[in-house]
Amino acid sequence: MSVTKAPAAEAVVRKPSTRRRLVPYWLLLPGILWLLVFFALPMVYQASTSVQTGSLEKGFEVTWHFRTYWDALTDYYPQFVRSLLYAGTATLLCLLLGYPLAYLIAFKAGRWRNLVLVLVVAPFFTSFLIRTLAWKTILADGGAVVDALNTLHVLDVTAWLGWTENNRVLATPMAVVCGLTYNFLPFMILPLYTSLERIDGRLHEAAGDLYATPATTFRKVTLPLSMPGVVSGTLLTFIPASGDYVNAELLGSTDTKMVGSVIQAQFLRVLDYPTAAALSFILMAVVLLVVTVYIRRSGTEDLV
Repeated sequence: MSVTKAPAAEAVVRKPSTRRRLVPYWLLLPGILWLLVFFALPMVYQASTSVQTGSLEKGFEVTWHFRTYWDALTDYYPQFVRSLLYAGTATLLCLLLGYPLAYLIAFKAGRWRNLVLVLVVAPFFTSFLIRTLAWKTILADGGAVVDALNTLHVLDVTAWLGWTENNRVLATPMAVVCGLTYNFLPFMILPLYTSLERIDGRLHEAAGDLYATPATTFRKVTLPLSMPGVVSGTLLTFIPASGDYVNAELLGSTDTKMVGSVIQAQFLRVLDYPTAAALSFILMAVVLLVVTVYIRRSGTEDLV
């Protein structure tokens, strides 16, 4: 007696409806509109402003005057160099200060981890301006910090390097770099902590089982795996620091002006809008070039 088997039910493949296929695009629409209105359109407007000629009284008109870019670069190249130097120095200091702290939070803080993280982001609870003004008191002449640096002859070394003068810190490059380092240090610590916290602790145990010293474990395991955090932190620190003008205005002098200070002055005091716009685009191009080369040389594409 033969048994006839029922044919297997064929899987029915249904194509998603047109409305369902459009759902992701509808969800992306608010973000795209936000970028268009608050990023793309202002960029186009500034680009057109940079090739205009005229004055505020007579009005500006687009004359495709590209020489504004060359004049802006030749007139203010010291400020460009100074901005990159200060931002690079502050980024390096943030990395040297932030990496050990991020390491301690990720691997050693234990039950105090959340508290330390709150302390890291605590400066964001106050205004950027107030935090910077506080450094005028910290670095004031005759204050405890300056007296300690004088006692340790640190200011003699920094004066030889050209970062301070006359045994004072305020209105010198050192003061500007200190302000940049303090204000942007959390932007370095948080990506580093995120990258370090994702490292599997069993890798450290395996390195120890293979008789690797702590220094070798750090060099062969921890540092390579934390490179995405290093790259992210340095970018989040260097990019805003290079265009900052608050620290240079409040903690520096006329000899420590950064390009952000020049752009702010051209827009608000000199009222030379084409030059200000050209300076903004030159700064953006320089930073983009530096960032592109840095990312290519860093050897990592996985950013936190």
